[in-house]
Amino acid sequence: MANQASIDWSGVNGRGGQLSANSPLDQGGHQQSVIRQVSIIGGKGRDGLHDAIDRLDLNMGDVVSVVGPTGSGKTTLINDMELFADGDTPTGRRILINGETPPEVFRDDPSRNPIALITQHTSFLSDLPVDVFLHTHAGIRRSSSREADELVRQTLDFANQLTGEPISLSSSMTELSGGQTRSLLIADATIICDTPIVLLDEVENAGINRSRALELLRGYKKIFIFVTHDPRIALLSDYRIILRDGRIADVLKTDARERALAPTVARFDDVLSDIRDRLRQGLRIENFDFGDVA
Repeated sequence: MANQASIDWSGVNGRGGQLSANSPLDQGGHQQSVIRQVSIIGGKGRDGLHDAIDRLDLNMGDVVSVVGPTGSGKTTLINDMELFADGDTPTGRRILINGETPPEVFRDDPSRNPIALITQHTSFLSDLPVDVFLHTHAGIRRSSSREADELVRQTLDFANQLTGEPISLSSSMTELSGGQTRSLLIADATIICDTPIVLLDEVENAGINRSRALELLRGYKKIFIFVTHDPRIALLSDYRIILRDGRIADVLKTDARERALAPTVARFDDVLSDIRDRLRQGLRIENFDFGDVA
């Protein structure tokens, strides 16, 4: 099924997680449940006003941007999602998987959590080579040696298409730059973990190739949610969730006119990026050719 993802719900008790005799098995013989949808049940903002939506359903393959001024509650929203809020956070929101309250094991066992959060402040404590880190992660996912080698190759190739600084398998994890770190984690969550729902918090601040990232990510038919101030990411997303005063103020579907603007916005952004790079190199800007960006 091209736009569905499987997650291990074996041994689930408590919240949700009902499995049928027809649920598929993974390589380890564990029952799986197919994830088709994540839903946000509206709560309230800091001012006590209710979210503008009662329920927002996001389906596999959707790319969503969360936008709003600094302090508007963007990070709070994705934290609600990562925690599988059940009316027990300050916003009162609830997060459903396939229309049901997810099982407690999603909170308690990281290996069964279908949501990956990649933040601005991610860093590594382990001084492992990239090769060992990725192979260890692939092994945890029950991959054979040959499968692990291929997963690691694909993950490194994916990451190196996102970052301007190539990552080597022999590189130490603690020596990676912010952009390299987030590129590797995005690739790891997408390929090795095969996480159905990926939350990305302001990846534009890490020097990642955003257009290439969106192009690659769309091929994996997962739910990708970007917290962003970047107009390029916002206009290339399917939906924009607008945050204001801690509440969801609106949800906009990107229309054809906005999509038509995206290439122009990208050209302006590329010009600014070029200027930024020249300044970093100590070059002067007065003779810079802006070309036809309009």
